[in-house]
Amino acid sequence: MSNAVVITGAARGIGLATAIKFLAEDWQVTMLDIDGECQDKAFAALKHRKGALSIHCDVSKPGQVADAVEKTVAEFGRIDTLVNNAGIAVFKPVMETTYDEWSDVMATNLSGPFICTQACVPVMLDGGGGNIINITSISGVRASTLRVAYGTSKAALMHLTKQLAAELGNQRIRVNAVSPGPVDTAMAKQVHTPDIRADYHDAIPLNRYGEEHELAEAIFFLSSDRASYINGAILNVDGGFAASGIGLPSLRSEPNG
Repeated sequence: MSNAVVITGAARGIGLATAIKFLAEDWQVTMLDIDGECQDKAFAALKHRKGALSIHCDVSKPGQVADAVEKTVAEFGRIDTLVNNAGIAVFKPVMETTYDEWSDVMATNLSGPFICTQACVPVMLDGGGGNIINITSISGVRASTLRVAYGTSKAALMHLTKQLAAELGNQRIRVNAVSPGPVDTAMAKQVHTPDIRADYHDAIPLNRYGEEHELAEAIFFLSSDRASYINGAILNVDGGFAASGIGLPSLRSEPNG
């Protein structure tokens, strides 16, 4: 029987690319997303839908998550990997961010992975172990303006990753995180102006955005036996953004600067 993965936020971007990668590797895939219309279109467009299951689900709602896990087990009989990718963002100054906006971001980005983990772990234990991969963000490592809720939620998710790794490791469940830098998603193409893109290129040593499939490759690696001794790690997939320190283009261009 093929391994099975549950991927949240799978209707677009990194989540969809990850679903495509796992299907290409002959995994069974459950795709969860709150955006039913977008999810239906993405699912219909998949070239290889055999072994795929599409479920509309709000990961901040324990009942909906429990139902999704139950359907996954009924369909595939197992869950080997959980990819907590679903996330939302509010880009406002701290004093303009409402409590409701803060709460919504925390509910999806932090409570969602907690809820999904609690729902999937018993199934993993029945199967002898598993993997959890949380998708965090460079915004959880480096603070910036307009990201008080989003950045804080992702920093908290990084620590949740370590907490889960410490507690679940001796039960043969590895927990790690992938921390993307700027990625060339459809949303980024819409909202990142040429000036923003140029600034990011200047700040990233590889001088480009990441591609969705590059994130999917990192996620799949962490779920595989090749990563069998990796637990509690935060894997930056960011072109060197987090490691670049001062990172001024003028300094990088001077070998002796």
